[in-house]
Amino acid sequence: MFTFQPIGYVRSPYSETTQVPKGPGTQHQAEGVLEITSEFEEGMLDIEGFSHLFIIWVFDRSKGYALTGIPPTDDRPHGVFATRSPYRPNPIGLTVVEVIGREGRYVRVRGLDMLEGTPILDIKPYMSGVPAEKLRLGWFGEAEARRRQSN
Repeated sequence: MFTFQPIGYVRSPYSETTQVPKGPGTQHQAEGVLEITSEFEEGMLDIEGFSHLFIIWVFDRSKGYALTGIPPTDDRPHGVFATRSPYRPNPIGLTVVEVIGREGRYVRVRGLDMLEGTPILDIKPYMSGVPAEKLRLGWFGEAEARRRQSN
């Protein structure tokens, strides 16, 4: 068993999951703040030098899990590990955000898809080197193609 302690909380414009944009091609532009607890503020040294960050967080309002489900962006079932479903065996989320600025233990960011008060487990600098032409979107791309054909 693992025990985690939040290092901070998300200050987000979203209070309900229905407010968060979803689906292939979604542009997450919401701005908010990563509020780090004072005991971990020293760990923020030099973080403002990065353009983007990975935020590892908890789906703290999610109860239980399902190994397959139909996401809101498709009409076919998919395995939980092939989706961004909050109903996971370990309710952990991962988001890449853009750093706007930092003041002490507060980091202003763009690209939030988390709810107000979401616990943050960790922050890591984002340094992906995967070229866009090598990325594959799996069923997301297929669902998007079907949606375009039906419109």
